[in-house]
Amino acid sequence: MKQENFSTCCHWLRRNRMFIDRWSGYLPSSVGAIRGAFRSYGARENYSASIYKHPAPTGLKTRSASRIRLLAALALLLFTTSDALAQSATAPLAVNAEQASTYARLIDPAKGMTADDLVRYALDHNGELQAARQMIAEARGRLRQAGLKPNPMLEASESQAVTGPDNNQMIGIELPLELYGRRKARVAVAEREVEMREAEVRDFERRLAAETRMKYADVIAAARNLKFTEDLLKLTRDSHRLIRARVELGKSAPLDRDLVWVELNKTEALRVGFESKAEVAMFELKKVTGRPPDETLRLRGEFESQRQPPPQSEALRLALESRPDLAALRAAESVAAALTRQARVEGKIDASIFAGYQRMNFGYSVRGFNDAGALVPVTGIFHYATVGVRLTLPTRNKNQGLIEAAIAAEEAACKRREFAGLVVRNEVASAYARLEGARAAEAIYRDRVRDTAMSNLDVLRKAYALGRNNLLDYIAEQRRLIEVETGYTDLLKEQLDAIIEVERVVGLPPLSPEQKIKVEN
Repeated sequence: MKQENFSTCCHWLRRNRMFIDRWSGYLPSSVGAIRGAFRSYGARENYSASIYKHPAPTGLKTRSASRIRLLAALALLLFTTSDALAQSATAPLAVNAEQASTYARLIDPAKGMTADDLVRYALDHNGELQAARQMIAEARGRLRQAGLKPNPMLEASESQAVTGPDNNQMIGIELPLELYGRRKARVAVAEREVEMREAEVRDFERRLAAETRMKYADVIAAARNLKFTEDLLKLTRDSHRLIRARVELGKSAPLDRDLVWVELNKTEALRVGFESKAEVAMFELKKVTGRPPDETLRLRGEFESQRQPPPQSEALRLALESRPDLAALRAAESVAAALTRQARVEGKIDASIFAGYQRMNFGYSVRGFNDAGALVPVTGIFHYATVGVRLTLPTRNKNQGLIEAAIAAEEAACKRREFAGLVVRNEVASAYARLEGARAAEAIYRDRVRDTAMSNLDVLRKAYALGRNNLLDYIAEQRRLIEVETGYTDLLKEQLDAIIEVERVVGLPPLSPEQKIKVEN
């Protein structure tokens, strides 16, 4: 009977050898021991010495005793392995599903929003940008007001003598002439201000688009690390269950179980940290784009690092010609020059014309005879028409102070514009240097580091499964893999940030042509 059971078990091992060979690398606790025991059986070695680590009982034949022990060990290991597999296949499901839901709340590869979608939404809903656009309307209102002619002034008065019947009525009108192009100077200042406000809004849109894209990169970088730690946590949970089963069988020391338990909790803490960073980054993204914090938002989760910016020489030319902040500074310089001209004009002579009518009733406290021979008071009614011109003579106040202030403001605006051009040159050079370095580092990590690190971890895992290495080496290599993966995420984000920085410093349009078509439609 024992021989039949033994033969049946060996037949099962031979028939399922491919299954055992496949899973022994992933389940180093029990199946690896079965695989080693099966190989020991084929070599006719002492099975009890390799499994139980103590010699066979006295009084039994070596061959039969070894077969009995092997059969018992195989049965125990099979039951333990099946139980461990069942636990690893069922127990983590609820936990992993809950963890996966955290990642799923952030990332939807099919229907999530892309960076261009978020930029378009931010351009439509960001409150600060909407306020900046109202400043354009405010400047246009000033332009309209500057082009209006001054209103005429109407004056009317009446005088009555306190001690007599004398009285006087007067009405007059006055019209300012605004000599030496005063209205034209005001209009020029208002026009330059409109240009400046429009350039400032375009610059705000440029900076808002760059900030939105960088916040998007923050979210997907944190989500990638979160996904990696979730997968790693699942594997660490499985390893802990299997090593715990080995400890219960006496095949591993309790220290191995405790080491994996520590790594399990460290991985859980790492996952919680990345989850918190992802959620905070998502809130920052919602704040920039103008979304309420409780609104559901899922992203496409793509590192859009394949966009090719223009060559550096072409980028520098575009930046110096069309970057909105430089355009705003040039407009500010034009505003200062227009204010200087306006101050000079306001310091010159000005005039206004006026016309009036006056009716005066005047008399004396004596009486005389009128044409009819009657005695009446001596009075008369007089009518006057007045036409004249009123001049403002700049003899004392020639706007000297305002002219000096305007000249100083114009020079300051010129200095700011010149320095901004130098800053743009440095920013373009720095952005392209950053992009080149980020791409080189990402290529090294992608082609040389990640694959080698994963291969090293796989080798150590298999070595530990075969009992040729200790658990500490495997744990140390797993920690290095964590550093490699999180470092690779940082490099992916750095590369994307570098591309965004290039687009920002060059002053490229916030939206791609395709997205602009969508907005227009």
